[in-house]
Amino acid sequence: VDPDDVLTKEEQIYLLVEAKEKCQRDIKAQLEKIKGNVPFTWARVSQPQWNCCLPEWDGIICWPKGSPSQEVSVPCPDYIYDFNHQGHAYRYCSASGTWAMALSTNKTWANYTECALLFSSERRRREKEVFDRLHLMYTTGYSISLASLIVAVCILSYFKRLHCTRNYIHVHLFTSFICRALSIFVKDLVLYSGTEAEKMREDDFRAEMGPSAGQRSHLASGSMRPEGGVGCKVVVTFFLYFLATNHYWILVEGLYLHSLIFMAFLSTKNYLWVLIIIGWGLPAVFVSVWASVRASLADTQCWDLSAGNMKWIYQVPILAAIVVNFFLFLNIVRVLASKLWETTTGKLDPRQQKLLKSTLVLMPLFGVHYVVFMAMPYTEVSGLLWQIQMHYEMLFNSSQGFFVAFLYCFCNGEVQTEIKKAHFRRSLALDFKQKAPGSSAAPGSCCYGGLGSHPSTSLAGRGAGGTQQQGLVLPATLPG
Repeated sequence: VDPDDVLTKEEQIYLLVEAKEKCQRDIKAQLEKIKGNVPFTWARVSQPQWNCCLPEWDGIICWPKGSPSQEVSVPCPDYIYDFNHQGHAYRYCSASGTWAMALSTNKTWANYTECALLFSSERRRREKEVFDRLHLMYTTGYSISLASLIVAVCILSYFKRLHCTRNYIHVHLFTSFICRALSIFVKDLVLYSGTEAEKMREDDFRAEMGPSAGQRSHLASGSMRPEGGVGCKVVVTFFLYFLATNHYWILVEGLYLHSLIFMAFLSTKNYLWVLIIIGWGLPAVFVSVWASVRASLADTQCWDLSAGNMKWIYQVPILAAIVVNFFLFLNIVRVLASKLWETTTGKLDPRQQKLLKSTLVLMPLFGVHYVVFMAMPYTEVSGLLWQIQMHYEMLFNSSQGFFVAFLYCFCNGEVQTEIKKAHFRRSLALDFKQKAPGSSAAPGSCCYGGLGSHPSTSLAGRGAGGTQQQGLVLPATLPG
């Protein structure tokens, strides 16, 4: 899951500190206006010379001036994420001009019942069920993807006949998916282990909202020191980096396929280094910029919380990659449709089937599912739309690596042929106690994953179990 998507406890505290500072400025201005030109000091506030209940900050709400023997109501603040924002909080101003006190704590008392309706145990139970289900979903998905991607990388790396520019790019893409999955597991282990997974529980909230006098002055001074150490920040930074590299290697795949169909200017290994710089280098640049700015201007807690507009430093490049890839996908599907319309005559159903198959094969490669909720802001956790969005994203994001490995490695005709030949040679070696000489293959022959491009010299057309597939024909030879 993206770290700026959910309001964390640390971010909630940050918003409270801002609200408190604003409240104290407003109170100071009000008291100076009432007092006139007499210099204001906070020590004068406690003097019994005011014929009203003084405005004050109680740790949650900035209370206005109250009239004696009157109840004061204030809307539940919108900067408290889990409050019922349609409710009100209440305080009573006594006849003597002082706020009512809670005898058990010897502190001013306020009724937050309406605001805290969302803290009910039933709601917490339902939210816990949702988060547990989401956690199980993406943990299972990323685990399956991780295992399949590791196998795919080993296959493409082991068989030398599969070494070509197309498969080199596949290996980098698979590696980016592997790094993304591992970084998510490490981040969850570091940030959300133990009771930290239960964010903003009621007792945590009350502890943070009502600190002691010494703690309140500490918060007011803005000297909140991060509890997360350097290791925690490094984990979050690497998570963002691998998230970005994954999106950019998806973009590289789209650019490469687009160039093969339209321009064919990336047909030599020399351009592989350019693609490597795009896939691994560009994300390092803007993530490093974000980390530097964050360390300089908002070095609070562990960096798993948003800090204003700083998140756009890395989000804008990622969104740009998603948008560019989506338009590449649409253009390629347009060309596929036009070519299939020209080559197929008189048979509507086969043409539609071919177009549907090609489109479904391209969709996971181009990450088309990212576009569905890309421009939709997150809503409250209890909302149905939020649950639909999160289940959708967790399902597709975690399983994308598996589908990519399945379509572009396990369903690859040449990969299947090489595995069959290896199995056949192994069987001969076991039977005759010697290796059978392997057949030669044209160097650099390669196919484009599930699209099934097989030149005449390809291994896919010969050998045990070799079958010739049909589909979108790409350049016959790719240097590798």
